[in-house]
Amino acid sequence: MSRLGVSTATIASVDDWADGIETVLCDLDGVIWLAHQPIAGSVEAVGQLRSSGRRVMFVTNNSAATLDEHEQALGAVGISARGDVVSSAMAVTQMVQPGERVLVAAGRGVAEAVGHAGAEVVVNTGVPVDGRIDAVVVGLHLEFDYDRLAVAAEAARTCRRLIGTNTDSTYPTPHGLLPGGGSILAAVASASGVDPVIAGKPHQPLAELVASILGGTTFDPGTVLMVGDRPETDGLFAGRLGCRFALVRSGVTTRTTPIDEVTPIDLDLADLAEVTRRLLHTDSAAQ
Repeated sequence: MSRLGVSTATIASVDDWADGIETVLCDLDGVIWLAHQPIAGSVEAVGQLRSSGRRVMFVTNNSAATLDEHEQALGAVGISARGDVVSSAMAVTQMVQPGERVLVAAGRGVAEAVGHAGAEVVVNTGVPVDGRIDAVVVGLHLEFDYDRLAVAAEAARTCRRLIGTNTDSTYPTPHGLLPGGGSILAAVASASGVDPVIAGKPHQPLAELVASILGGTTFDPGTVLMVGDRPETDGLFAGRLGCRFALVRSGVTTRTTPIDEVTPIDLDLADLAEVTRRLLHTDSAAQ
């Protein structure tokens, strides 16, 4: 069964849990912005949530940017984010070991994370690599081409360790959907015959990282709301954390996109601004 974008939550039902939300986890692409162009009301919504005493963190599968680049991009649209960004690239640090030699078929964010883990970074330039490779990490990189595919596939086939930052096949822009890191990963997996393990949403490595940041053994999922535009990614990630999920239809999922009702959704609203009004009880009209 599926349904269109009509919220079934009433103000009263939201009241049952909204006041207990202490942390709001926001996806970036499709929630805060489209290709770094802010979605209407999103910047103000973050400010309102923080003014209410809630922490706002940004949990993204975008692995191409470094942590500093994520924080600077958010700062450029008026959102302070120092210490509040968690990316799928950061989760990769839990999946490689110090001293390993890792082929990075991904962007700068992954190279940064692999280096922070104490592993040797070998950037995939499309030129055959000499010496051993212990793991191949694949994420979005706009330089991807046939030669890079061939090198990544051969390395993965040899070492039998293929790590993907995420499986998102697309990402939203103001002009429509573009191929995502998951599309590149699918090509490498198909060419190598190696099944990948995944770092980012909705998988365990990123969930463990977020939980550790929010309290480790004292992490309370009942105080957390995940806001995202993909039920199959953000919704399942919320389920893995055990927290509530608000679907927004400002990114990959649009107002007319049918949703599989198997995915638990606590709020189904147009955008982050509407979610914020519900949490702060400033929106008296159910959608």
